[in-house]
Amino acid sequence: MRDLALEVRGLHKHFGKTEVLRDLDLDVPIHSIYGFLGPNGAGKSTTMKIVMGLLRPSAGRAYVFGRDVHRDGPAARALVGYLPQQARFHPYRTCREVLEFVARLYPGRVPRGALRDRTDELLENVGLAELADRRTAGLSGGEAQRLGLAQALVSEPELLILDEPAAALDPEGRRDVLGIIESLRGRVTIFYSTHILDDVQRVSDRVAVISGGRIVADGPVSDLLTGNESTWTLHTRGCSADTRAALTAEPWVTDLDVRSRGDSEIWSVRLVGDEAAERLLHRLLLDDGVDIAEFHTSDHTLEDAYLSIVRNDREH
Repeated sequence: MRDLALEVRGLHKHFGKTEVLRDLDLDVPIHSIYGFLGPNGAGKSTTMKIVMGLLRPSAGRAYVFGRDVHRDGPAARALVGYLPQQARFHPYRTCREVLEFVARLYPGRVPRGALRDRTDELLENVGLAELADRRTAGLSGGEAQRLGLAQALVSEPELLILDEPAAALDPEGRRDVLGIIESLRGRVTIFYSTHILDDVQRVSDRVAVISGGRIVADGPVSDLLTGNESTWTLHTRGCSADTRAALTAEPWVTDLDVRSRGDSEIWSVRLVGDEAAERLLHRLLLDDGVDIAEFHTSDHTLEDAYLSIVRNDREH
């Protein structure tokens, strides 16, 4: 436990007859940036609300730096900053007033005499210094999300829990939020959920994939990117539907995506294995007389790994 910021053991959660979490285990190392991935309804937000003490589990335990989040609730929550999926602020309060209000919820964490300096520092860090006296009703989506990050950091937490921090933001807003997350590396543990896999691949050290209420993959991002699958890009001409059907029927082909380009097609073929599958793929296409204008491997992305993991879980 000493090396873990967050530890979850045997977590179950039922809403009536609906089982949302099933025997979920999770270890989040101290000072990691930990991505929490999964389809809609997989249980990501439920897990985070249990960790924050906003929901009680049907069974199981969650610990923040060794403190049980329900038995030692106030002591555990004092170590955590939280950004919900949809942050809401009083529309007539200014950005500075929002942070001062939140800071007062943590008695002794921000001395009264240092409150103004602390809020100004946070607003500067999230790029809102010039908007300190603007009412929150006038903030854009990206600005509101950055204010949400600032309020999550106001108590100088040791663990930051972010539920979809870049959801619904434009590319500039996403870039700003990711920049803030990266700037915190090594100073605070970050556990965050997202659907944006490129963001996870960019900033995360580790990742867990939840599907059907349980963890189906967990480990360093680099491990997920070096799985036993390879992806190949083909530019073909004169290919028939029979060839595509024969290809998808092969046990060493896990996925085939086809896009038309004029009188040719661009194929993205995902294979189990590497050299042997490559030879089989090439041989099948040549035997069918496919005119291949381009044939090369593609970088294995986190999206490839994620889709493969979730698909395999659903099939079993």
